[in-house]
Order: sequence, then C-alpha cells, then structure tokens
Amino acid sequence: MAPGDDAMTALWQCTATELVAGFRAKQWSPKEALDSVLERLEAVNPGLNAVIALADDAQEAAERSSLRYIEGRPLSPLDGVPISIKDNLLLAGVPATWGTTALRHWIPDHDELPVARLRQAGAVLFAKTNAPEFTLEGYTDNPVYGVTGSPWAPALTPGGSSGGAAAAVAAGIGPLALGTDGGGSIRRPAAHCGLVGLKPSIGTVPRADGFPQILLDFEVAGPLARCVEDAALMLNVLEGACLEDRQSWMEHSGRRTTASRVLCVSSLPGCPVDPQIRRHVEKAATTFSRMGLEVVFDTLPLELAALNEIWSEVGQIGLAHLAETHPTWLEHASPKYQDMANAGARLPASRLWHTLDVVSCLRRQVDTLFTSTDMLLMPSIAALSWPASQAYPPTIDGQPVGPRGHAVFTGWVNAAGNPAINLPVEPSHEGLPIGLQLIGPWQSEHLLLDLAQRYQRLAPWKARYADLWER
Repeated sequence: MAPGDDAMTALWQCTATELVAGFRAKQWSPKEALDSVLERLEAVNPGLNAVIALADDAQEAAERSSLRYIEGRPLSPLDGVPISIKDNLLLAGVPATWGTTALRHWIPDHDELPVARLRQAGAVLFAKTNAPEFTLEGYTDNPVYGVTGSPWAPALTPGGSSGGAAAAVAAGIGPLALGTDGGGSIRRPAAHCGLVGLKPSIGTVPRADGFPQILLDFEVAGPLARCVEDAALMLNVLEGACLEDRQSWMEHSGRRTTASRVLCVSSLPGCPVDPQIRRHVEKAATTFSRMGLEVVFDTLPLELAALNEIWSEVGQIGLAHLAETHPTWLEHASPKYQDMANAGARLPASRLWHTLDVVSCLRRQVDTLFTSTDMLLMPSIAALSWPASQAYPPTIDGQPVGPRGHAVFTGWVNAAGNPAINLPVEPSHEGLPIGLQLIGPWQSEHLLLDLAQRYQRLAPWKARYADLWER
C-alpha cells in the first residue's frame, strides 16, 4: 500500500523518497506535506525540544514548490521536501545562536553554502534544530534553548552535537535534517535515534559563509534520514553532482567502485563498550557476509594514541582563536568554554603544528589500511543513551570513562577525513537504538550508500525502528 492510501497514514510518516513520488503523481502536494510535518511538530516537540525555531518563509516555499509540480517542472529530486537545519548552520531569516548566549538574538541575512544548495534545489527549509554550545559536546543542551530528549526515551539523550536534528527526524518532524559532524556528531545521534547518518569525506560537501571552524577541517555537513535512499538524495544535492556524474568521476579517477572485503572491529584497546552494542554490531556484520562480502573480525591496525593525546587541544585552540576574533561571544559563553579558550591561548604555537603532523600521519595510516581492505565496520557508539542533561556517561560496562569514552569510535574518522555512514542494528533489550558505522576510503560515499542500501534491504529488525514513525 502506498503512503497516504491508508487513512491512518499521515504524510509526516513518509520518507522524502515517498513524498516526492507522491508529489510527482499529484497524490499530495508539498504544502500538504509541510502542514503534516508542522502538525507533528506541534504534537511532539514540546516533549523533546528538538526544534528551536521555525522559518517564516516555509509556507511560501511549499506553495511555490506545489506550483512547480502542477506545472511539471520540479527543481530537483528534493523539491518540496521539508528539511530542518542544525542551529550552527546559517539559514537566512532564522536565528543562529550556536547555543551560546551572545548570539541569542542574531539572525543571519544569508544561507550557509550547504543550506543554499538545498534551497536552490527547492527543498522546504522549515526549522532549526537544537545543538550544544559551540557544537562541542556529545549530548544536546545549551543555555539558550535547554536540553533535548530522545524520541525513544525523552528522559535520555539523543546524543550530540546533531541531537536536535536526529530527534526531529526520528520523531517525524520532517524526513530529513542537515547536520554537522566534527567528531561523530552526525553518526552518534543517528545511532542513538535509529537513523541513517552520513558523514561525507572532507571536501565532498563544500562549506562557506558560516560560523568559523573550530575543529580544523574535521567538521563536515551531511544528512540524517530514516532510510538510505533519502540520505543519498540529499548528498547528491549537497555535493552538486548527480549520481551518474559522480560514479563516472570515480571510475575515471581510479576510485574504488566495488567492495569485497570488510574488516569488522568491535572494540578498541582500553576502551569499554556496552556488551549489547558489541554483540549486536558483530551480529549485524554477518549481514554483509550474506551480501557476498568477506567479513574479517580483527583489531584496528591504526595507532590512535597520538591523536587521542591532542584531541582536546583542537577544540581549545579553536575556541582561543574564536575568542580573539569574536571576543564578546566568549565573554558571554558558559564558564566551561571560557576555560577551554584560556587553555588554548596558553598552548604554544608549536602544538598546532604538532597536531597537524599527527593528523597527517593518521591520514597516511588510513590510506594504507584501505589498500588491504575495502570497508571498515565498527560500532558508532560505545554506550547506550544516558540521562539527557548529563554531558556523558561516567561508566561503560562497569568501568569509569571520561568525556569521550562514549565517542571512541568516531573522532579518528573525522581527523582522517574519510566518509562514514551510521546504520541501525538490532535495538538493546531496553528498546534503545544501536548503530554501526561503515567507513570507506576517501570520497567513496556512493559505494558506502550502495552497500548501505543492500544492507537495509536485508535487515530483519528494521520494522522495530519503524514502530516509532507509526505512532
């Protein structure tokens, strides 16, 4: 039965792919889709605090899109699709606070480049989603808008820093969200919310006209979606090339377009992992065996100690630079971030060059890794969702951990610059989502998406995640 045929099926429950099929068939309009999403927002957002602001021009954009479909001239495969934007990305006419008090009332007059590409494609950019202050946390809370909860368990966190984006999509407040990932900030919230979340390679989705970069070139923009097909639709718009052009470019440039060997790494030395996460990710890895790929279970052949040693300094140095260029922002920031900026200012310039050397060495190691394996499969998260107002879980599997204990699997991928996609696996016995990340060679996004679609078709547990979208 097609979406919308059943009187019990609302348009907010549709994927972007399904919505567009209905637009083209004139079963429903972008205006009707937006109205359904806004009704859903009104019903569930007060209990989640995922969406923090609405775009005044969204209704007008939906009406223009509806007219384009009537005239048979949609702008792209995303035309008319309601999409929310993470608060740290600039959306013209809507507040962009970055979760910090000094920017509480700032309204940009332009779109950041990835947002502009979505608007040019006809997407209906209807809302901003919540994020932690300066998007430097793995949960979602800030002094401007407060804490965001998970649709699966509102007292627990949806992760961060794209926690509002993930919570919105998982709750049916739009089928797609644009987030950012500087250390796992798309993949981990996607894992905590049962979503697909794609972190593109460095350079695949251009960034310009936005907030200053704090995390060097580690932070990239990408989609959160309820299905792989929707993530692919958004990526094709964000990267500015159609799938056929991208595939042709990969073939002519020698980029890998097929995969036969997957390395599964379910734990890292000295890093505790929730036993359910490890077990369910290893079980999900066998799905790739059913797809005809060789799955090898082994350790990660990378040396991450040097990166772990300097990781916190990256954010400190970034905030120190922000304090110099925008002093009032840090003057009104939470004390935690003032302390981080002060710590960064005390570091000698040589530490930045040391950081760049560490990153360069890691990138060479990762390039070598992908000469012997085609894809890497790991958990996206080391811990299940924890209380929403708590910055991180203090223990994992009974062992004490620090602020990044739950995030040990993701940050190195940002430093390396490689693409990675989160895919849901079997939920925990408490009913909490779990995700695996599939990591590929540089600029292998469409190979990742192809494998992810095949995996999605075989996943026997996916109906359990669909339950939320049917409520």
